[in-house]
Amino acid sequence: MRIGIVAGESSGDILGAGLMRSLRARVPGVRFEGVAGPEMLAAGCEPLYPAETLAVMGLAEVLQHLPRLLRVRRHLRRHFLADPPDLFVGIDSPDFNLGLETSLRRAGIPTVHYVSPSVWAWRPKRVFTVGRAADLLLTLLPFEPAYYRKHGFHAEFVGHPLADAIPADIDRVALRRSLPLPANGPLVALLPGSRVTEVERLLGLFLETARCLAASRPELCFAVPAATPKLGALIKERLQGFGGLPLTVVPGHSREILGAADAALLASGTATLEAMLLQCPMVVAYKLAPVSHALIRTFGLLRIPHVALPNLLAGRAVVPEFLQQRAEPKAMAQALLELLATGPVRAAQLQEFRSLAGILRQGADERAADAVLTLLPAVGGGKR
Repeated sequence: MRIGIVAGESSGDILGAGLMRSLRARVPGVRFEGVAGPEMLAAGCEPLYPAETLAVMGLAEVLQHLPRLLRVRRHLRRHFLADPPDLFVGIDSPDFNLGLETSLRRAGIPTVHYVSPSVWAWRPKRVFTVGRAADLLLTLLPFEPAYYRKHGFHAEFVGHPLADAIPADIDRVALRRSLPLPANGPLVALLPGSRVTEVERLLGLFLETARCLAASRPELCFAVPAATPKLGALIKERLQGFGGLPLTVVPGHSREILGAADAALLASGTATLEAMLLQCPMVVAYKLAPVSHALIRTFGLLRIPHVALPNLLAGRAVVPEFLQQRAEPKAMAQALLELLATGPVRAAQLQEFRSLAGILRQGADERAADAVLTLLPAVGGGKR
């Protein structure tokens, strides 16, 4: 059995690797090929392209790289149509994967889309695009299947693999010892993103916030994880203008740093889910590129009041958000000071985090694999 699989982000790479391992446990000898990152490569995917080929964020940035992305998609379409796999799985990256899935499904190849686009947030008519592209949609959030089922499309909530991977009880002392961080004293994690463009937009803002915090709480220390050596060099270069700030740059280990920290300032994204599961109180900030933000505001594309995943899950503002012009250092520092203090603000956020984590812990890799196998005739599932 052979399965085509495409993931274009680090989070999709993790999802793909977990799905691959669970499928191989059920169907020994199954082969995978497609677009893969390091986790999927380690799980045995035969790469046609590396995952970073698709890792582009923001409307303006996508337009800049569109010709190259279209060439890659055309090549993948020709490859899989010439030698059809038993099934195709597109993981996230909807603007890339859905068009590919539609072509393959029309040719009779069963298709799965793993991770729902945010149809409940913006561009709601994508419900129909996803429904036409995929025989099965696997969702990470519990409220998503209803948007598809009411239109007659097959969608299943499988839970979130991160919730399964992160234990409910965190040993913060042990995590501090495992990292080049101060063993004692309050620690604030700063995570301005995992892409160069994000770090360029947000790092200065985050460092200014850290400077405000240090002025109020001189005992505070700070840590910034660098996802790649290139980002590490960029972060250290920007730090030169913040002499005296007690900050440690750590290669990688973003999850461990969040687990060790007393609070965090994060870019909106998957890291907010990790912080929630690690019981790390947080403030979220984000700034889009000016062109991307102007397009979204002009056309009214954003349809939700919140962007942080804990807030979306709870349906209310559990986590303070500072977006675009509201992302101001003094205001963010004040919100973090409230979370660093032992009191009702910190306690309420942590209590909500525990409740939301329980909803997401479902054994996602196994549930996703079981759902995928219902489409495969070789194991008694769907028809080709």
